[in-house]
Amino acid sequence: MNSSFLRTISVKTDSRKQFVDISDFVQAEVTNSGVRSGICLLFLPHTTAGLTLNENWDPCVSSDILLTLDRQTAPPHPEHRHQEGNSPAHIQSSLVGATLFLIIEDGQILLGPWQGIFLTEFDGPRERHVTIKIMAG
Repeated sequence: MNSSFLRTISVKTDSRKQFVDISDFVQAEVTNSGVRSGICLLFLPHTTAGLTLNENWDPCVSSDILLTLDRQTAPPHPEHRHQEGNSPAHIQSSLVGATLFLIIEDGQILLGPWQGIFLTEFDGPRERHVTIKIMAG
C-alpha cells in the first residue's frame, strides 16, 4: 500500500443543471488505494461546477438546492461583463465550492446515513474531471 494515491475520474453530465452522485466512484478509488485510515481530498478543476455533500435519498433535495441557487443568481444580469453569458454558473460554482475533505476509516469514507458526494453541474452538459487524492495516516 502506498501512503499517497492520486486518481482522476471523468463524470459526464447530461443536463444544464444537475447533481450527479459520485459516492460509489469515490469509494471505489478509496478501496483501490488500500488506505484503511486517512484522508480523501476531492478537487474539481472547473469554474462552472462544484462538489458538495448532501442528501442522496430523496432527489427532491438536489432539485430544491438547484432551484434556490437559480433564484439567487439567475438570470444573467445585463451588467454582467463575462462574454459567455454564463456568469450565474460561475457564481453558483463559487458558492458550492470545488473541494471536499473526507475521512477514511476501516477502508470506508465516513458519511452520514443520508449523505452522498455530488458533482454539481451548473453549465452542462459537459465532461467533468474530479481529482482524488487519498492519504494514509
